[in-house]
Amino acid sequence: MKIGILKEIQKGEKRVAISPNIAKQLIAKGFEVILEEEAGTNSSYKNADYKEVGTTVEKRGVVFKEADILVKINPFDEEDLKLVNKGQVLMSQLFHKSSPELIEAIAAKGATAFSMDAIPRISRAQDMDVLSSQSNLAGYKAVILGAYEMTKIFPLMMTAAGTITPSKVLIYGVGVAGLQAIATAKRLGAVVEATDIRTETKEQAESLGAKFISVDNEGEESEGGYAKEASEDYARRQKEAVDKSLFQADLVITTANIPGRKAPVLITEEQVSQMKNGAVIVDLAAAQGGNCEVSKMNKTVVKNGVKVIGTTIAPESVSTNASELYAKNCYNFLMHLTKDNAFEWDVEEEITDETLIVKDGEIRKK
Repeated sequence: MKIGILKEIQKGEKRVAISPNIAKQLIAKGFEVILEEEAGTNSSYKNADYKEVGTTVEKRGVVFKEADILVKINPFDEEDLKLVNKGQVLMSQLFHKSSPELIEAIAAKGATAFSMDAIPRISRAQDMDVLSSQSNLAGYKAVILGAYEMTKIFPLMMTAAGTITPSKVLIYGVGVAGLQAIATAKRLGAVVEATDIRTETKEQAESLGAKFISVDNEGEESEGGYAKEASEDYARRQKEAVDKSLFQADLVITTANIPGRKAPVLITEEQVSQMKNGAVIVDLAAAQGGNCEVSKMNKTVVKNGVKVIGTTIAPESVSTNASELYAKNCYNFLMHLTKDNAFEWDVEEEITDETLIVKDGEIRKK
């Protein structure tokens, strides 16, 4: 089978789905690999790096025409689908629950589509989980971005001129991104607090040195490894419990997302107005509507002296590492789906069932 690596065309995107190292491993397994020219350039991978490991480099149209499997990171868009052929297998993040029109368009082409963001959060799928690998980088970069935008330093510093007290960092959401944000902020010397509607995350946050802000002893349960939407009563009580820390924080990082749904609003405009002048909010959920009411995607909004940065940040800003991790996830996923260089269509198996959204033009998941 031929695997086609497509160039990402979404604005601001610098990643590539398959790195030269992973292309080499796929070729060793008997696959042919075709790269759209310059697809890896923004991740610091040259065409020559791919050619050196046996990859063929072609123009975009040739890749679409010859590949059996088309691999990318962001969802296939209208321009991509014009070139997709019947029977081809598409692999990317599809966000199918919130993109019904895209799924219908793929089905209309008679193609098959796997959604990389639908990998179930189970132990044997951990090495395929692109949301985790990319969120880990997002948590790190959120802290670095926040540090750059703040007017204070993170650590305690004792000087001849006096003592500088450490900055206070508050993190909403103790998932993969949140945990990495806690670890990074602690390494930089900040005093860190964290909150999550799932009380099961308390121990994880505390193990990294954060104070966990509890609402009560019951909390909410996770759903499929992700936080589910909180009840109105719980959201109100959480807001009250966190307000004191929010109003004293120098940096706030929000990471709360619910797959397939709008991000929950955790910080209202009224709360922003009561925060410290000069405080910074980095909203990692901006692409899904934002955890902060005043967030705008890819923009910095200044409200009452508080700087609110809406971003997905993330992975694309450290594209070399992000591409390598995404590529490893793809490799492991392909090894799971294939045997002897051919697909094994075991739709009863959990990982295949959850990720196979369209098969031969028939929509399986909505």
